[in-house]
Amino acid sequence: MKDIPVLQAKRFGIYSCRLDDTLKHAADTMTGRNISCLVVVDEHAALKGIITRIDLVRAAYWETDWEDGRVQNYMNPNVVTVHLDDTLGRVMELLIDRHTHRVVAVREENGRLIPMGVLSAADVVYHMAQG
Repeated sequence: MKDIPVLQAKRFGIYSCRLDDTLKHAADTMTGRNISCLVVVDEHAALKGIITRIDLVRAAYWETDWEDGRVQNYMNPNVVTVHLDDTLGRVMELLIDRHTHRVVAVREENGRLIPMGVLSAADVVYHMAQG
């Protein structure tokens, strides 16, 4: 299982939002798709950050008008990434070492990181259950 390439291990498409999207838009997208995060991209589809459910919870706790807040002000710009030819074992290592729930699979294009998928601890457990 640890030798499965990221390209093969990722199970779902990728959902994203833009830096200037509202938090309400991000919340609507997450609930509508039943997902726990969105990858944040710029106008060139380059990776800029990630926004999670807990980021939205923090915004709502701190701000009474959280809905109008911008994703760029609440996202995490320090995204843990892997390449498509990395292995599921590498994903597992990063999840443990970086104390995170997910990594973003990327490819490089003209010096930019383009998100291709998100792999979470749930994805790893899925592959564990598959044998």
